[in-house]
Amino acid sequence: MNLFNYQTEVIQPALEGKNIIIWLPTGGGKTRAAVYVAKRHLETRANAKVAVLVNKVHLVDQHYEKEFKPFLKMAYRIAHISGDSDQKEFFTSVVQNHDIIICTAQILENALNNTEKEKHVELTDFTLLIIDECHHTQKDAVYNKIMERYVSRKLRGLGGLPQVLGLTASPGTGGNKTFDGAKQHVLQICANLDASAIMSCKVHVEDLEKKVPKPRKQYDIVNDREEDPFGDKLKEIMRRIHDYMDVDGISRAFGTQDYEQEVVLLEKTGAEEGNRRTSQCALHLRKYNDALLIHDTVRMIDAFRVLEDYYSGQRSTRMGLDHTDRYLFTLFKEHEQELEQLAELECFENPKLAVLESTLLEQFVQKSTSRGILFSKTRTSTHCLHDWVRSNPRLQKVGIQAAILTGAGISNQAGHMTQRQQKNTIQDFRNGHLNLLISTSVAEEGLDIRECNLVVRYGLITNEIAMKQASGRARASNSVYSVVASQRGPELRKEKVNECLEKLMERAIEEVQHMAPREYMLKIQELQKEAVIMRRLAEEKVQGKRRRYEPAAVRLYCRRCQTAVCHGSDLQVIESTHYVNVNPHFEIYYIKGGKIIIDRKFEDWEPGCKISCTDCGQEWGMEMIYKGVFLPNLAIKNFILETPDDRKSTKKWKDIPFLVSDFDYVQYCERKFSDSLADLF
Repeated sequence: MNLFNYQTEVIQPALEGKNIIIWLPTGGGKTRAAVYVAKRHLETRANAKVAVLVNKVHLVDQHYEKEFKPFLKMAYRIAHISGDSDQKEFFTSVVQNHDIIICTAQILENALNNTEKEKHVELTDFTLLIIDECHHTQKDAVYNKIMERYVSRKLRGLGGLPQVLGLTASPGTGGNKTFDGAKQHVLQICANLDASAIMSCKVHVEDLEKKVPKPRKQYDIVNDREEDPFGDKLKEIMRRIHDYMDVDGISRAFGTQDYEQEVVLLEKTGAEEGNRRTSQCALHLRKYNDALLIHDTVRMIDAFRVLEDYYSGQRSTRMGLDHTDRYLFTLFKEHEQELEQLAELECFENPKLAVLESTLLEQFVQKSTSRGILFSKTRTSTHCLHDWVRSNPRLQKVGIQAAILTGAGISNQAGHMTQRQQKNTIQDFRNGHLNLLISTSVAEEGLDIRECNLVVRYGLITNEIAMKQASGRARASNSVYSVVASQRGPELRKEKVNECLEKLMERAIEEVQHMAPREYMLKIQELQKEAVIMRRLAEEKVQGKRRRYEPAAVRLYCRRCQTAVCHGSDLQVIESTHYVNVNPHFEIYYIKGGKIIIDRKFEDWEPGCKISCTDCGQEWGMEMIYKGVFLPNLAIKNFILETPDDRKSTKKWKDIPFLVSDFDYVQYCERKFSDSLADLF
């Protein structure tokens, strides 16, 4: 197994057993260098065991098939495990019986937390941890949760810890815009990974530049529409909702992210105060704002369909309508036909699409073997762009075969992809059956397609790491990195800022690399101790918050209709994750909807039907079938909490101000099915 000179240069401390971060550009072969380190580690250390951690499911198979399997499969036992793998249920055995385990970081985190013998592991079971995209080792990210255990054990003087090798193309600045802030961020990443150094190419720079050609960056700037009757009509409707709502202090900067944040907060305030007019108007204003954002990104008809689908769905599921609901539904109905007619006027179509079409044609006409990735912000916009590409005769004429690549997580946007669908789409792109991926950020990191010669960032506002990662997807020689943005839009300004932040990051890393060894070591220890103290204090604060009220003193109300439906004492939690209502009378408050389909199997449970409020149709969560028992599994974001002191809403169960006891299966069944089970005990 041979490496380039620059790869050999950066791994030297790792070959000596030291913890380091390798910082090389995308396409520079960080993973191949890590394979070499793993090989030498296994060859030279007795009872060696390597864990390779990734943060995206599709990278598990990619690292196995393209990196570790070709070089190490003959000599070593390699397991590759992700969320849809049955092997995770016997993780302890997998670790014991393999030399290299490639898995998502969450799989390892779950195993570290699990108390069952068959599923539990310790960090000390491994001798080398390879952490891909290690710049995510910060704050509450799963990488950092794993490394917090590591650092805590180290500071307590406990041995047996594995060597750590972090890989990144861009540590970033952590949102800092000053040199000192950027330097502090880089040092914090190093401290979190317990790295003795951050290694980059210094000697063999020319070799690296030959291996990783930079794409040609071009700004495809778009002028604003001269006339926009469709957008004007949407804004007119929004002004009427504002007048009806009659709430002061809310801006009318329609079609912006800032306005979206305002109406999200307004809905929260209205729901907490029990003001249905405010909360429902805010929800509808957000949907119109979504339509304006889509209108600014893709076609007018796409924006119209988003509204049409929303109101169609609302009409089919809503119950218990009041005056506000009827006003909002009628308002859309009155303008629906006019909006559809305006959306079909091609003379007012989005000018960004013409520029995007030109960029795609330029590459695919010149080179029939072109392959590109088109990055867009949301799942909805990727689906809209995909429809546009497929219906565009000029793009079809040059042979563009496009597919969508989005995340596997479930959201309230367009449908998520299963892990298998992700894998198949990436494979089709690799082997040439597809030549254009239309993707959210899921493809920014790690996706290795060497033939890719076009990357387009379409109307995106992200940070310098995402910018660097996306540009690195253009691997082929003479490749193009295009930024499609409005002349006066925030995307262009943010891209320019990101270029400055990238240079700031490089300066900060160089400064850290030149620190005196003792100064560096003392700083790392200081940051590690600070992090441990801050984490302990934060945990105590959370625990104190969770004990603030007795569960019976807290009532839950439907977020939409404000009906009181249960007390905190009616809730129990399964596997620290699923919050279920165990009160047998709770079933009168909800109705069942369609069956929930999840493309994976779980050990003790399976999804049942959606559940919604009987009075208003507000979705509450789903039934889960746990060991044969049907239980209502609630999403706390759909409720308002009333405590002895106030009313509040929260997005996550971890933030509720009372303790929830663990689910007792036997006790529940004995109470629920007392007649059926009477003769068993």
